[in-house]
Amino acid sequence: MALKTLKSSFDFILSTIPQKHDINPFILLLKRDCTIVLCGALEAMASVNNMELAAHRKRVTGSLIGSIADTQEILDFCAKHAIGPDVELIKIDDINSACDKIESGNVRFRYVIDMSSINKDS
Repeated sequence: MALKTLKSSFDFILSTIPQKHDINPFILLLKRDCTIVLCGALEAMASVNNMELAAHRKRVTGSLIGSIADTQEILDFCAKHAIGPDVELIKIDDINSACDKIESGNVRFRYVIDMSSINKDS
């Protein structure tokens, strides 16, 4: 498993997965005294390995939304560390194909519509 090579290598993990998922594999990726934050997951989550948390003083926290100041802080952090989103820029004509890929679960990033591709005469 690819995650095994990353064990205890992260200071911080931000999970933006919006539905129930098992975070235990991700907790193993945290270094001692580090945190995983679940942002936007509203469903009840599976239980976590409490021994892993206690033995290595790891933390699991959550948030539904941040303040404007929180948002600015994360944007500044991302800019400082050259962290960007995984997106695919698509033309408006490709929207149906993109929707099909989303519905089939065959996408690993967010689609962004190139607004210049919209025909203003339509």
